[in-house]
Amino acid sequence: MESNSLEKITRFIEKKVDEAKADGVVIGLSGGLDSSVVAALSVRALGKEGVLGLLLPSPTTNPDDTRDAEELARSLDIQYKKIPLEPILEAFRGSLEVDKFAYGNLMARVRMILLYYYANLNNLLVVGTGNKTELSVGYFTKYGDGGCDMLPLGDLYKTEVKELAKELAIPEKIIEKTPTAGLWEGQTDEGELGIKYEELDNVLKGKAKSERVQELIKASEHKRRAPDICLLKNP
Repeated sequence: MESNSLEKITRFIEKKVDEAKADGVVIGLSGGLDSSVVAALSVRALGKEGVLGLLLPSPTTNPDDTRDAEELARSLDIQYKKIPLEPILEAFRGSLEVDKFAYGNLMARVRMILLYYYANLNNLLVVGTGNKTELSVGYFTKYGDGGCDMLPLGDLYKTEVKELAKELAIPEKIIEKTPTAGLWEGQTDEGELGIKYEELDNVLKGKAKSERVQELIKASEHKRRAPDICLLKNP
């Protein structure tokens, strides 16, 4: 990771907010590594008054993660709101077939809706927390956690985000916890991916090979581009 990455990202966030004439940013705080790093970077860029954190626990969220998110918000001295998702999800659940994976994606999209609600309400931009590793293999929900106005960590691999977290003095318990989106009981990122982040980063950097990783990249290509348009007129 470049030594000046912290300053580059800080300026990036500030510039995007200025360009949009927004009053700040809103972030979904999960108590995990990526959202904690993005929150700390946003405070550096905009000051604590320019950052709103949303805690959006679901019935499958580990209570420790919610506590960690609250502690981080208090340590950064930012305004935050806690909105349990269970009543919203239950309203959907009563009308839908139950499928673990589809329901997990629905959960991610409900979080996106709430982030944009508060963004619209307060003239804020939604800051995404995806990193280069996850973006490369499509490990995000389209129009869920992939729905945002900027991706400050989008050019940093997961292992590099860990390095940056140490530079930002993010609590060690957050840096070292097992990554999970909490989409269902026992879900972990590495369990779903079928590979450790360190190994995955080595493949993406060209230091190792993996047929599975190449398949993930190819299958998720549609997630990384705007919807295709059927062109009817000559260029």
